[in-house]
Amino acid sequence: MDSFKQIEGGVCTAKGFKANGVHAGIKKNSEKKDLAIIYSESLCSVGAVYTQNKVCGANITVSKEHLKDGKAKAVICNSGNANTCNRDGVEKAKEMCKLAADVLGIDEKDIAVASTGVIGVPLNIEPIQKNIKALIDNLGHSKEHAKNAAAAIMTTDTFMKEIAYEFEIDGKIIHIGGMSKGSGMIHPNMATMLAFVTTDCNITSEMLQKALSEDVKSTYNMVSVDGDTSTNDMCVVLANGEAQNNIIDKEDNNYKIFCKALNMVNTYLSKQMAKDGEGATKLIECEVINASNIKLARKIAKSVITSNLVKAAMFGCDMNWGRISCAIGYTEDADFDINKVSINVGSKYGEMNVYKDGYGVEFSEEEALKILKEDEIKITIDMNCGTSKAVAWGCDLTYDYVKINGSYRS
Repeated sequence: MDSFKQIEGGVCTAKGFKANGVHAGIKKNSEKKDLAIIYSESLCSVGAVYTQNKVCGANITVSKEHLKDGKAKAVICNSGNANTCNRDGVEKAKEMCKLAADVLGIDEKDIAVASTGVIGVPLNIEPIQKNIKALIDNLGHSKEHAKNAAAAIMTTDTFMKEIAYEFEIDGKIIHIGGMSKGSGMIHPNMATMLAFVTTDCNITSEMLQKALSEDVKSTYNMVSVDGDTSTNDMCVVLANGEAQNNIIDKEDNNYKIFCKALNMVNTYLSKQMAKDGEGATKLIECEVINASNIKLARKIAKSVITSNLVKAAMFGCDMNWGRISCAIGYTEDADFDINKVSINVGSKYGEMNVYKDGYGVEFSEEEALKILKEDEIKITIDMNCGTSKAVAWGCDLTYDYVKINGSYRS
C-alpha cells in the first residue's frame, strides 16, 4: 500500500515533533505572532535548499554552517525583520540559536535559523531573549501549536499555509506535514519563501537532500508572484525516523513513495503561496504539455506566469490571448515551432480554445468573461512537439500590490 491520505495538521503531525509561536515584540502589532520554533525530540536527518541571491540573510549563512553535517533537532524563525545586510547579522543569528539551545538543552549547531521581514534594519535581539523561554516552555504536539508556528512566520501573508499527509512504507504509517510563508518578493531560484517540512520517515540525510533538491525544481521553483528573488529564503525538511520503517538509503521503491509524499506537500504549499500573492485576487496556473523536453516546458510555463501583461489581463478579466502567445514567443533559449502551439484558458466555469496553429480562434467574449471571473484560472499550452510537461503557478497583478509595496517599511 502506498496510498496517500490528506489529514488535518501541519508540522506537528509527524511523531516526535513539537512547535509553537508567540508574539515577542519584533512586530509592533501585539496581535501578530513573530517568533516560531519547531523541535524534534530525536536527532533528524536534514535536507535544505537556499536562495541563490548573492545578497543573502544572516540566517542563510548560519543555517548552512549548522546543517552541513545533515543533522538537526530544531528550527527557530522570526518574522518582522530579515536580519539582512546588517553588520551584526551573523552574530544575531547565532545568538538566536544559542538562546534556543540553552533552553532546549541541545547543541546550538543542531538548530537552523530563519528570518523574514524588512531588509537592512538591525534585528533587536532583546524581544527574543525575553520570550524564548516562554516560547519553548509551551512547546506542544497539537494542531494548535502547529498553527501558532505557522502564524508566527507570516509577513504580508493573508492566511496560514499548512498541510499534512499520511502514507505507508514497509507496513508502517508515516506522516509528513509542512508550513510555509510567502506572499511577495516571490520568484524562486531556490527558494523565495520559507518552508518547513517535518516527517517521521526513516531516511538518510543523503537521500533526503537528493529528494528535496530534485523536488524543488517542479514545486517552489515554479512559483512567481512578482519576479523578485528574495534574500533570506529557504526550505528545510526534518526527518526523525520515528515511524520506524526500514531506513531509506537508496533510490528504491520506498524512496519513490517518499518522494511522492514530499512532492504533494511542496506542491500544495507552492500553490497556496501563489494564491496569496500580495494583492492577488486570482491564482493562475499555467500547464505546458507535449513539449520536446522538461526544460522547455518549465521555461515557457514560467515565462507566461511572470508576464505582467498576462497578470494584468487576468485581473481585468480580459481574454487577451495575444499576451500569452507573446510570453511564449519571447521565452529565452527556447527552440520550438510557434505554428504548432495551441492555447486553452479555463476555470471551474469552463474552458475555451483561444489560439491554434499560430492564429487566434474566434470565441464568445461573454463566455470568456464568465471563465475569467473565477478566482482560479488555468492556462494550458500544447506545444505539440513531444511528451514533456510542466506546471507553474502565479497570480494576477492588482492595484493593491503597488499599495502594499509602496509602503512596506511603514
